Amino acid sequence: MTPTGKVYLIGAGPGDADLLTLRALRMLNEADAVVYDRLVSPEILDLAPPMARMIPVGKAPKCHTVPQERINEILAELASEGLTVARLKGGDPMIFGRGSEEAAHLAHCGVTVEYAPGITAAQGMAAATGVPLTHRGLATGVRYVTGHRAAGQSLDLDWKSLANPDTTLVVYMGVANMPEIALNLMREGMPASLPVMAVSAATTPREKRLISRLDQIGVDIKAMPLRAPVLFVIGHVVSLYRGETGVSEEAQTGPAVMAGE
Repeated sequence: MTPTGKVYLIGAGPGDADLLTLRALRMLNEADAVVYDRLVSPEILDLAPPMARMIPVGKAPKCHTVPQERINEILAELASEGLTVARLKGGDPMIFGRGSEEAAHLAHCGVTVEYAPGITAAQGMAAATGVPLTHRGLATGVRYVTGHRAAGQSLDLDWKSLANPDTTLVVYMGVANMPEIALNLMREGMPASLPVMAVSAATTPREKRLISRLDQIGVDIKAMPLRAPVLFVIGHVVSLYRGETGVSEEAQTGPAVMAGE
């Protein structure tokens, strides 16, 4: 039977419901069913229509309760029932969100797909903490990379290319591999003293921040574990982090965990 429903691939942003776009909110309000990831904040889930079917398909590290292939099938099955489906993804569905994989499967099934881009976690972090992604004299560019690979696969990043102290490096999903990431970057010449910020649940009331440096972040993140989602910002821009009394000393001298301000 030809499907009559459609799927909205919605970027739910970093967590703060105020950061949803008007387009994303409109699409969510139209949904008959909401298929959502584990990292979509409860504040955003509360905005779903009261009568919508809520379907969690979240994945945790080493625990894929619903495999990606099954998620693809669920979306197509719901659309084949004539439903309008909101597929909620944290951040932006096209940045480490596997949105393109889902869209390809839906297109193969003849399902109409529409997108709502979202504020990705790095942008939300910058606004919440005041740490810019680029800054004149400190960073001429920014790169986003994933610090996670599928089970059994090595972290095969281009370390030489990434180890550029003039570029801010933002690492998504890197908690488990941060010691390896830091070591490989230093091996390629990135300064050991380069400041690093780890931010958990950026933009939400649960936000936590860890300020460290490249040669300590692997140890610090184990000693002071943060709850997912965690974003790592590596670069000179972290030195611009400001507390109530000015530039944070911790950004240069050692670790500190701070609640969101």
